[in-house]
Amino acid sequence: MKQIAVVFLIACIWACKEKEPPKAPSIAETMKTYTIEQMMDNEAIGGGSFSPDKSKLLISSNRSGIYNMYTVPTSGGELVPVTQSDSSSVFAISYFPKDERMLFRMDGNGDEIYHIYLRDTDGSHKDLTPYDGKRASFYGWTKDKTGVYFSSNKRDERYNDLYKMDLETFAPKQIYKNEEGYFFGRPSNDEKYLPLIKPINTNDSDLFLYHMDTKELVQVNKNQSANSPEDFSPDGNYLYYTTDDGGEFARLMRYDIANKSSEEVLQHEWDILGSYFTENGKYRVTYINEDAKNVIEVMDVASGENIDLPSFENMDITNVGFSDDEKWMRFYAGGSHTPSNLYVYNLETKEQKKLTDVLNNEIQAQDLVNAEVIRYKSFDGLEIPAIYYKPHQASADNKVPALVWVHGGPGGQSRQNFSSLIQYMVNHGYAVLAVNNRGSSGYGKTFYKMDDLNHGDKDLKDCVAGKDWLALQPEINAEKIGIIGGSYGGYMTMAALAFTPEEFDVGVNIFGVTNWIRTLRSIPPWWEAQKEALYLELGDPNSADSVRLKAISPLFHTDKVVKPLIVLQGAKDPRVLQVESDEIVAGVKANGVPVEYVLFEDEGHGFVKKENQIKAYSEILKFLETYLKGDVGKPIEDGKMMEPEPST
Repeated sequence: MKQIAVVFLIACIWACKEKEPPKAPSIAETMKTYTIEQMMDNEAIGGGSFSPDKSKLLISSNRSGIYNMYTVPTSGGELVPVTQSDSSSVFAISYFPKDERMLFRMDGNGDEIYHIYLRDTDGSHKDLTPYDGKRASFYGWTKDKTGVYFSSNKRDERYNDLYKMDLETFAPKQIYKNEEGYFFGRPSNDEKYLPLIKPINTNDSDLFLYHMDTKELVQVNKNQSANSPEDFSPDGNYLYYTTDDGGEFARLMRYDIANKSSEEVLQHEWDILGSYFTENGKYRVTYINEDAKNVIEVMDVASGENIDLPSFENMDITNVGFSDDEKWMRFYAGGSHTPSNLYVYNLETKEQKKLTDVLNNEIQAQDLVNAEVIRYKSFDGLEIPAIYYKPHQASADNKVPALVWVHGGPGGQSRQNFSSLIQYMVNHGYAVLAVNNRGSSGYGKTFYKMDDLNHGDKDLKDCVAGKDWLALQPEINAEKIGIIGGSYGGYMTMAALAFTPEEFDVGVNIFGVTNWIRTLRSIPPWWEAQKEALYLELGDPNSADSVRLKAISPLFHTDKVVKPLIVLQGAKDPRVLQVESDEIVAGVKANGVPVEYVLFEDEGHGFVKKENQIKAYSEILKFLETYLKGDVGKPIEDGKMMEPEPST
């Protein structure tokens, strides 16, 4: 009997095993690998101005290949094209307050010489700021909705003046002549006061309140600190502003105009990025930069309590806007793993509606990677924040190559936003660590100032420490780690290859600075007001600082570069001139190192045309597949490297 029972038990166990459901496949087993055309077929949208009757929103979208204006019904429906530009991108500004005319801005293929245009109800267009070679920026509508404010450097290319344009005649009237190099906020509703900002350095500025009638200028801040005007109170008695005076992070203050005193209104453990009142003062909207992502608070002014906003699993509300009657809110929701969609929300009924679906329907949402915020110790023990994108297919048994990603700036920040390029690389099996090295914004003013007059040294060591962190991860192939970045990040790429030539295996330089002396001497004329502040952070190229600036400029050290390089550049770039990339390519090639060069004649400081983005990103991946994932990039016996196939 005992033997029969044992046999019966074994049979039961075997039968139970047979009945167990099969194990579900992992994402790594089911994920698809996408082409760059598929990844770039995600739609990028922005803006959202309510039409006067709230039946439509005016937005910008790149669905045509470049940005154009579209309208979308707030009840849901298809986007309707308003402009059909096939050259320069068109960015929507706003519906007119009382009719369906529209404002938009456009530059010349990335030259940053923006003009403000009118799109009339008959479809005709008119340049409202036809000042050849001069810029214009929208500053909002007048309180009575009969005019529009804008700034322009048409009088003096170095400084912006403030103008008001009547909506009937479209004749501009100068209301503030800027001869001292101030930046300014919006004027008060009664046009009595104008906030003025005078940069001291790249972190600190003085804040003034200028009386438009009496010409009295009153300084608001008492100590040297970062100060930024945000909005006037609805009754006009207070100026709200942010400052980091007395602390590491910016907090919200209000200045009593009558008695010239300030009091704190709101403080968080992170920087308050901005705050404003809705049209009639019912709500106060505040943006907080919480660990590299936006957190938004909407306070009901009457109760002093924050209202509940819609919530989403694994997504955040990144931007909001309100109708003039304050009954409707439009907002964007997204995350590092998904591009942001546009929604409308009825503040009275709490109903919400999704208006767009921007993820390409050929892409499985689960195939995209949700980034993780990590922190690592740098060479001196300083904690460095970073955003880590780990490929689904990466594991200890399937180690993958990796890239250290460096943001633009100096003083920028890698944020938890969606990036088609990063997701494209991660989808193809490259881990990405977006580092926020010392000198990055968002982590307190002490951290922000740590790279002043020290670029190419400690900030570079932070990037190397990021590479070292990657090398310790079990899913990373420690022998295949590169560095990538644009603008300042492109500089860091070149600095890494020139000054730490054995640390990274490849470099991807996207319109990066390579000669600081030339770049600082050739900054656009409209940067004049902040030029001295830039010199205090980076160095004055017309002084003894030029010795150090030359020492940290990779162009003069190309003989040390021994790892493969790809360079991408826009010919219309007014910030980092094409010659920067031309010369670094020539210098590195002369050193016998493989170099790819991709130049776009119709792009500026950033590639906005889909056709060019597809070309740029596919060339980057092809380069990485050859020189990082493959073995071609390894030095051969004579110390030279294999030459790449020529790139068109």
